[in-house]
Amino acid sequence: MRRLAVIGTGLIGASVALAAKRAGAAELVAGFDPDPAALEAAGKRGAVDEAAASLVAVVAGAELVVVAAPVAQVAAQVRAALEASGEETTVTDVGSTKSGACEAAGGSPRFVGGHPVSGSEARGAEHASAELFDEATWFLTPLAETDPARYRVVHGFVSALGATPVAIDPQAHDRLVALTSHLPHALANLLVNQAGATRVEGHEPLAAAGGSLRDMTRVAGANPRIWVDIFVENAASLRESLAEHRRRVEQLEAALDAGDAGFLARWVGEAAGNRRRMLADAFPDPGELQQLRVHVPDRPGVLAGITQALGAERINIEDFELHHVSPDRGGTLLLLVMGEDEAGRAATILESQGYGVVVSPVLAE
Repeated sequence: MRRLAVIGTGLIGASVALAAKRAGAAELVAGFDPDPAALEAAGKRGAVDEAAASLVAVVAGAELVVVAAPVAQVAAQVRAALEASGEETTVTDVGSTKSGACEAAGGSPRFVGGHPVSGSEARGAEHASAELFDEATWFLTPLAETDPARYRVVHGFVSALGATPVAIDPQAHDRLVALTSHLPHALANLLVNQAGATRVEGHEPLAAAGGSLRDMTRVAGANPRIWVDIFVENAASLRESLAEHRRRVEQLEAALDAGDAGFLARWVGEAAGNRRRMLADAFPDPGELQQLRVHVPDRPGVLAGITQALGAERINIEDFELHHVSPDRGGTLLLLVMGEDEAGRAATILESQGYGVVVSPVLAE
């Protein structure tokens, strides 16, 4: 296309612009942001070729407009982009909730809602990346009124950016992300706040927190400027997910009251099976995954030494996490490798270097 317009030049908007440039999807990328500093940052990052002074100016002559405003502003900006542009312009967005934006479009055949399932804990154009959407799912929410030609334009654009477009109903999208993203964030906040507000016989739970609490609350306290808007915008779907969660918590409470070991065993087994299904998307045979727990000191070069030692023996690290305890006590490095034999070889190598290693299957039989 000749002209791509991006409204909102923060992390996602600037990344869209950079990915479009990498793909050669547009001859010129124009940007607009009501925050002059954000627009200037996108220019310095090389994301936009033209910094427009207004929304009207940025959409003029654009074949495609991408609305990348904050969640609470997406609906209004979609409506404004449609009103300011002509029949030659297709409009899409990247908001993480879809019902509001689709309603704001007012049945326009020129609008195709979108949501890339990717992001970063960083924000701002300074951290934008052309690779942000590589291999990511990008939901598209066409409506009955959507012009098929417009859908093909957005579908092709998303594919060019390296993402995988997936069509979904707007309401179904909001229910899906409520369960898979918004509910986990809400529960992480609830759990860490419960631990933080509790004292057990004078002991502070947070000071005694182990890996389970750390893992469960990794996303707690995420940027409130983003997450408050997400919770409010998707409140109805999030309430539905919370209600279903409450029902399942009550089932667990009832089993505990009754001492129902059979229910608990089936419940844990069901969770193991569901986790296996989730891991199957990332690993060809999750049942073969082995976890190595390695105690490591807090000093420069430790991780480099471990990865180089395993790499020299052609042992592939499928994934890893580092749980830091303290500068004095170091932390625990979790390494995932495929197969018992490879895990055994890796453990032998690391133990020969003086590390303590515990090997266990990721998924219990």
